[in-house]
Parts: sequence; structure tokens; C-alpha cells
Amino acid sequence: MNLAGRLARLPREARDTLFLLAVVACCIAPLAAHIPPWASAMAATLLAWRGWLAGSGRPLPARWVMAVLLVLAVLLTLVSHRTIVGRDAGVTLIVMLLALKTLELRARRDAMVVFFLGFFTLLANFFFSQSLPTAAAMLVALLGLLTALVNAHMPVGRPPLALAMRTAGRMALLGAPIMVLLFVLFPRMAPLWGMPADKPGARSGLSGQMRIGSMASLVLDDSVALRVRFDTPGGEPPPPGLLYFRGPVLTAFDGRDWFALSQPEAQAIAWARPSPAQLRVQGPPLRYELTLEPHQRPWLLTLDAAKAAPALPPGQWAQMSPELQWNASRPVTGVLRYRAESHLRFTHGPLRRTPEMRAYVQLPAGLNPRTLALARQMQADRQLAGGGAQALVDAALQRLRSGGYHYTLDPGVYEGEHTADEFWFDRKEGFCEHIASAFVVLMRAMDVPARIVTGYQGGELNAIDGYWTVRQSDAHAWTEVWMEGRGWVRVDPTGAVSPGRIGQLQRLQAPRGVFGTAVGAVVSPMLLQDLRAVWEAVNNGWNQWVLNYTQGRQLDLLRALGLQSPGWQDLVRLMGLLVCAAAVIGLGWALWERRRQDPWQRLLQQARQRLARAGLPLPPHLPPRSMAAQARARLGPSAEDAAQWLLRLEQARYAPRPAAALPRLRRELARLRWPAAQSRGTDTP
Repeated sequence: MNLAGRLARLPREARDTLFLLAVVACCIAPLAAHIPPWASAMAATLLAWRGWLAGSGRPLPARWVMAVLLVLAVLLTLVSHRTIVGRDAGVTLIVMLLALKTLELRARRDAMVVFFLGFFTLLANFFFSQSLPTAAAMLVALLGLLTALVNAHMPVGRPPLALAMRTAGRMALLGAPIMVLLFVLFPRMAPLWGMPADKPGARSGLSGQMRIGSMASLVLDDSVALRVRFDTPGGEPPPPGLLYFRGPVLTAFDGRDWFALSQPEAQAIAWARPSPAQLRVQGPPLRYELTLEPHQRPWLLTLDAAKAAPALPPGQWAQMSPELQWNASRPVTGVLRYRAESHLRFTHGPLRRTPEMRAYVQLPAGLNPRTLALARQMQADRQLAGGGAQALVDAALQRLRSGGYHYTLDPGVYEGEHTADEFWFDRKEGFCEHIASAFVVLMRAMDVPARIVTGYQGGELNAIDGYWTVRQSDAHAWTEVWMEGRGWVRVDPTGAVSPGRIGQLQRLQAPRGVFGTAVGAVVSPMLLQDLRAVWEAVNNGWNQWVLNYTQGRQLDLLRALGLQSPGWQDLVRLMGLLVCAAAVIGLGWALWERRRQDPWQRLLQQARQRLARAGLPLPPHLPPRSMAAQARARLGPSAEDAAQWLLRLEQARYAPRPAAALPRLRRELARLRWPAAQSRGTDTP
């Protein structure tokens, strides 16, 4: 016997329990990536154990067994999280309580507790992700919980789960308008409660530290880092060579790793300065709207260079660092949308050399001796020395163009501490961070202040929604060189090795695995690209209209309705007005339903009226079977067709699907020949 047949033969209690366990597993499964491995394994074991008990009809475990399991779960939670308070520990405990409670499903009250814990676990998934796939998965789990809840309120017989599912679907559809109304109009304000701060989870992407060779791994990550919509005709972006989204600036170098110069003390000084970057802009600004994916850091990505602070949602603010980087007042832990404007023509930094410039010429002692020797050789060239920093930069770039250097994703592991020597003289190949690091080391060796800037360069246009999409694979490292009278000047040495990387936004393609190669051989790459564009447009719409539905958008809605200076009080009044209107409509609908006659009753009433016109008035309480008997007895054989129709009407009343037979009976009633008044037979008492 197959699985479906075996499930159909189970008692109703066992069937309903197995269905509830499947729904609970759907609520818990997405949390497996966020709770300790032991919690996932223990929850799966408990659910499987409870399913085995239900399928085999065995008794539930004793109370002392449950007490031991509960204490064990609490102790393991305390060991894993060092606390039982906070988001992560709380979610772990909720999952354990839900799994354990399924082993106590002895009464209806226990089922209600499982339902409530299931709804809370469903909401806990949104602590970690509010993405569209998560929302879709939770919608399925919600319908499953509602189905189990409706089924629990059908105590008689063995109603099919499909019937409970249809009822749950109708409930969800009826509740959807109220949900949308509350979402749109409920005032957005700062939360009135909070949880202890959790340690930020690991995220791929930019970092405040760059190890030589680490950025090449980002090419394997095709996820979206940010989306941009430019306020230009047609939403066209600026030229590709200007699409530099500025991130962390790295200054300190130990031979293999680059670090940000700003320590907590320097950050405090930077926050106290009104304009530490000494930014000087030219020409009109380029305005745009940027949607930044969460990266657990305070960095705000903007096009080089943004003079004014990005317009963040209420309750947040931004400050510029001395390195021209914008930072938010708190880490970006959710999808963040903000407006900014940048001047693509600008200069920044001091025009004269200051004592602070010493940090930008420091190199670790005893490392990269051949690069230092090359620097001395270039400085000894009188023509180069007379041209200043610009001549030295041009000479280094020319060496990159003509020296046989290659731009590659797989330059091999730079094992030693002399990473610049390996690039300039041995391997002569590397990714952007290899090139930028070696270039900065050479500049510093010639006493030219230089530093590395990380961020994103380029992107691609999504033709579906018109947004410029920047991915993690667009992560890039370039350099800035300080020149007398000009300040900091952007120099991208990668463009000298691979001009197409900057000018035409040509990306190195990571090698595809066996699965990717097989899919590419079967499915057209253009089709895959179009499907990805559609999905990203849908996901971006979710981010824009749901996750980023802020108080500002609420007030814009009120302005569109005609209010001049709306506030949250207007939102409350409008929501109250709509709630009252909905209550009045609901009351009217209830009264109408109360007076509305059943379709089956309407057909019976029409048949009664036809019999009355034939000379056979019948009382309204008489059922169809009795009416058929009276018609046969008092109207004779001419009423046989009417009597048969009345019997079919009564049979339809008690059929599994009574509404399905009513249209056919209605058509038969219209064609039916009823006996005339003069043809009735002798009356019988």
C-alpha cells in the first residue's frame, strides 16, 4: 500500500497530528540556519518521535521524561548563548518549547498552545530576514496553521483536510483587506520596546580589513549589494568610468593585510569635525535614490563624492569621515533606502602637506625590498623626479600597461610577506586588490602619500524596473594619491592592466561547476538572465513598497489625499474613519445575510407557489418529501414530474456538495410542466 493509502486508513486523531507536525516543521525549518545545530537536531528528533507515536498508536512519554528534556534544552541554550535573554536565545527556546509541546498533545487545550507557539515561531523568522522568499514561506506556514486550527474546531466525523484548507483560505482572504489597511495607515514610529543587541552575523561583502587575495572571492557572490535609481532622463547612469561607490578607506598595512586608519579615538575626532574631508565640488550634483542591502556595518555607500549627508529615515543620521566616507548612526541591519546627491567633479583633502600625511607613507620595515629598490630607481630618474607625484604615478601606470601584467581571478596564493615584490616581479598577475596594494606600496616607497579605497565599481541596468543593480561581484579596490595643490586624486591601477574592467564594465567570469555547466548547456543563458532580471525586479518591488514603507511614505499618501501638513494624528483619524466605515458595511452585510433566503429554500418556495397556483396550497413548514406525497395524492398522475423534482431537491439538500446540484434543479424547474388547476383530481383528506 502506498503512503497516501496508509495515511487515509489512519484514525483521524493520528492524521490530524501528523498534519500539525508537518506544519510545525515548516515553521521551524527556516530557523535552522539561525539556531545552534543541536537545537535543529533535537527539534527534528522530537517531531519525528511524535510522528512515530501518532502513526503507531503508542502512548505519549511520561511527565518526568518531558521535565528532563525541558531542563536539558534550557541548559544547552544557556551554554550556547551564554544567556537565555535576547533574540537568538529566545528564538532557540521558543523552537524547543514548540517541539516539546507536541509530545503533550493529549487534549484540545494542548493543541491550542501548539497553535499559539507556532504563530509566534512563524513571526520569529522575520527577526532574521524580511525577504520576499521568507514572506512567501511564512504565508504557506500561516495557511497550514490556520488549516490545522479550523480542523481542530470540527470535532465531529472525519472532515477532509481540503475542506478545512478552503475555510482557512477564505478566512485569510477576508482578513487580507484589514491587514493591508493596518499596514498602510498604522502610524510608523520608533519602537516602544527593544531587545539586547545581538552580535552581528557574518555577511559577505566589504570589510574594514582587506587581506591580499580576499576580494577575489566576492566574484563568486552574485547577490545584490545595492540598487540605484538615478534622477536623470530615462534613469540613465553617469559614464561607467565614474561609477565608484565609496566604502571603507584602508591606510595601515602590515605586509599582508590593510586596515582602516580610524580607531575609536580618531572616529570620535572625525564625528566632532563639521567637514573633516575638506571636500570641494564643481558643477551640478547628480541626484539618486539608493537601496542598500543589510551588511551589519554603519557604512553608507554613495557615489564619489557626496557633499551633503544622505537623507536617511527618521531617527537616523549620517556623518562624513575624514576619508570622505559616510557612516550612519547605527549599523545597517535591514534594507535601507535613502536619497543622496553626488558631485562627480570634485577635489578633497588638504592642498598642502601636513604632519598627518605621515600615516600615508608608512610601510612595514624589512618587507618588499625589490619594490623599494624600484622606487629608488624611479626617484633617481631626473625627468620623473622633476615631474612630481603626477609623473611618478604616470610612470607606475605605464609599467602596468606595458610590463606584461594580467588581471585574473586566480593569481595563486601570495604565500610570503613580500606581496608587492611578488606582484611586480614574480607573478605579474592579480585581482584588483593585488594591483592596488602593490601600487600603493610603490607610491609610498617614493614618499608619495597613498591609500586604498574599497567599494563597488560599475553595475548593470535591470530593464524590468529601471534600477541600476550593483552586486557583491562588483566589489572593487582602487587607490587615492595625494598631490600638492590638488589634494587626494583617484587613481585606479586596475584600469591600466585591464581597461575594459573600468570603461566597459567587463567582469571576469568565475568558472562554473558541473551543475552550472549542465544548466547552461540546456537552458539559454539569455533566458536565465531574463528570469533573474524579473525575479530581482519583483524582489526590489518588495523592498521598495513593503520593507521601506516608512512614515514619510505614509505622509506622502495623506498629501496625495489633499491634506496640506499631515501628521500621525491624521493617520489615526483616517484609520479610525475607515474602521468605522468597515464596521458599518460589515453590520449591513450581516443584516442582509440574516434576511437573505437560502438558495435551496428559494427553489422550495417557488415550487410551493407553483403548487398553490395548481390548486394545492401547502403550509410553509412542509418538507419536499411530504409536498411530493400531497401532490401525488391530490393532483394525480399529472403531478408525478413535480413530485420527482421535489424528491431530487430533498436529496440535493443532504448531498456532500449541495450547491453543485442547485443550478441543474433550477433549470429543471423552469422547464417543468406543472398541473393546471382544472386537472386536479378529487381532494383527499
